[in-house]
This record gives sequence, structure tokens and C-alpha cells, in this order.
Amino acid sequence: MITFEEFKKLDIRIGEILGVEKVENADNLLKLEVDFGEFKRQIVSGIAVWYKPSDLKGKKLPFIINLEPRKFKGVENQGMLMAVDGKEKPILLEPTEKVSVGDKVV
Repeated sequence: MITFEEFKKLDIRIGEILGVEKVENADNLLKLEVDFGEFKRQIVSGIAVWYKPSDLKGKKLPFIINLEPRKFKGVENQGMLMAVDGKEKPILLEPTEKVSVGDKVV
């Protein structure tokens, strides 16, 4: 369990995926270039087994943007894509109404 105060520390925002490429020497990692309006981030996500780069480009999805940066296979990760842990594959959380890049998820 975490406290509500700890939960409030998460900064979750809508980002638009501008570019996607496979991470070299990694079967399941994709490197995403994500626009959050005022800034861009590089996000590494372990979804390459289920999603091709062409499936993701242009999508507006929620990301946690205030995690400590960390490297995966030598590539810096600056956040986390949020998805549902589906039975067969991760399910992307696409907004069904109009949202803008940088919008905060509350």
C-alpha cells in the first residue's frame, strides 16, 4: 500500500508518439520519441513483441513522466508508457475523447 500523498507524486500526462524504433539487441524493446507539448522525452517500452512501430506512431497515450531516468540496453528511458496488462498482450489506454499533448491525467 502507498499513501494518497505518495500517489499524488505521480505525474501522468498525455503524450503523442512522434517516432518509434526497435532497440538494438533487444527483442521486446521499442524506443519512443514522445511529445508532451512543452518538452519531448525518450521512453523505452517492452512492447515490441505485440506492437510494430507503425502501430504506435501518432497515438496519444498516457505516460508517467517523473520517474528517475534509467538505461535499458544502453538506451536512456525517461518515463513509462501506461497500459493494461491484458491476457494476451498489453492493451493501450487510448482516450476516447479529444485530448491535447501535455494534458495531465487526474
